[in-house]
Amino acid sequence: MILNLTDAQLGYMLKGALATIELSGAGAVGGALIGLPIALLLVSGGRVSRVVCRAYVHAFQGIPLPVAMFVVYFGIGIFGFDVLPLIAASLALAVNAGAYLGDIWRGSILAVPGTQWEAAESLALSYAQKMINVILPQALRISIPPTVGFVVALIKNTSYAVVIGMAELTYSSRIVNNTTFEPFVIFSLAAAIYFLICFPVSRLSARLERSGFGSRKFSRKEPSV
Repeated sequence: MILNLTDAQLGYMLKGALATIELSGAGAVGGALIGLPIALLLVSGGRVSRVVCRAYVHAFQGIPLPVAMFVVYFGIGIFGFDVLPLIAASLALAVNAGAYLGDIWRGSILAVPGTQWEAAESLALSYAQKMINVILPQALRISIPPTVGFVVALIKNTSYAVVIGMAELTYSSRIVNNTTFEPFVIFSLAAAIYFLICFPVSRLSARLERSGFGSRKFSRKEPSV
């Protein structure tokens, strides 16, 4: 059935798949840059910073991603700037991912056994030395499975960029379908491409979970907001 597609149509869908990979990569990197400071502030920041970060997390976890993309895309336009759908979608994904990753990494930091915190403090390490040399390496191992799982969800959530006209995989599949009128074939192929993108990441997450990462219990209380 796929043989009914022309080279141009198949190439257009593959170009959309490449845009999906670019968008998910930009969203993941941007989310990481936002999420790590949020996680650190939620764990060790002052009361005001914790309130602000918690409000950010609740706000962007509660806003549907398509709505966030609309707000970013049209909000920037209000100030007279033309923004490419790729940029707007990347920004929306980044702020959304930052809220989730910040929460994931906060929990991972708090999951480091309390004895490790006490040992670092007994060595009279500075806050930066304690976090970089003792706490964050252990939190990283704990956070890998949920982080990888979130990245898989992020890849699939790039399909929401269709609402602002970005030519990612879902959008390009819809355009090809409008010319072929074979929705089952087109979207089955799109589903297969999404699977090929997500499967290696999913396998990595499953392998890490079987290895025992992330199985520790919380042993340090989170400061109250």
